[in-house]
Amino acid sequence: MTQLPQFSADHIEAIARVLGHTTDGLTGPEIGMILRDCALPDVNPEGTKWKRLYNAMAAIQNEKRVGNYLIMFINRAMKPVRYTGNPALFEQRRQALNPVLMFCGFLVRVDGKVGHTTIATTLDEALQRANRLEAALTARGVHPDVLLFCRAELLQENYFHAVFEATKSIASKVRSLSGLDGDGAELVQRAFGFSKESKPVLAINALATETDRGEQRGFTSLLVGLFGSVRNPLAHNAKVEWPMMEQDALDILTLTSLIHRKLDRAA
Repeated sequence: MTQLPQFSADHIEAIARVLGHTTDGLTGPEIGMILRDCALPDVNPEGTKWKRLYNAMAAIQNEKRVGNYLIMFINRAMKPVRYTGNPALFEQRRQALNPVLMFCGFLVRVDGKVGHTTIATTLDEALQRANRLEAALTARGVHPDVLLFCRAELLQENYFHAVFEATKSIASKVRSLSGLDGDGAELVQRAFGFSKESKPVLAINALATETDRGEQRGFTSLLVGLFGSVRNPLAHNAKVEWPMMEQDALDILTLTSLIHRKLDRAA
């Protein structure tokens, strides 16, 4: 395992105050269980929750001279399976932890694991980065299958690869629904193309009227256009040669979301 630099006392305290918050933090038994799971000494079990956490994290860091144990504890505390009964609490803790972690070049991803990001230098920057994209995606109601493929990249502001991964999600779903192999325009034509003599493998409507059939053809062209104008250039160009701004990324993801909703109704 790569050795991480030690965290400052201020960072450890801020993280301990989030995870050991009086009302919204881990319970005392949860803290004890996670410390045992991480094989960390519980040096102050009778202390208040946040001080108990602070003392445990500070003690192991002083002994081992690495920051890995704090990250290990956060990973255990933020396992999504722990929040199946209260997903809002997971998001609340994640949003509280991320502004603190961003000052150290880390963030808690949507999978509950701590990942790397660019270091925030001001409080405003940390707060804006922790909340801006979450709010934008939520406001747009982006399809969960889009986020499944690219949310980690978005939170790291890696828009080039976020969009690339999102377009991959479309091809993946078309293959899953159709049972076909292949990729790109060739896959789309095989899955959605039709003629008077043959029905398509997948249809987004009943194809009962000319309007229905026109919608099917238009949807096919939309998919082919997305692969040709977005996915293929991203696949064949270096990131520095194909700049992707945040607004462009969000617009493309919104289109990708619409396509996923159409695919959900395909049969």
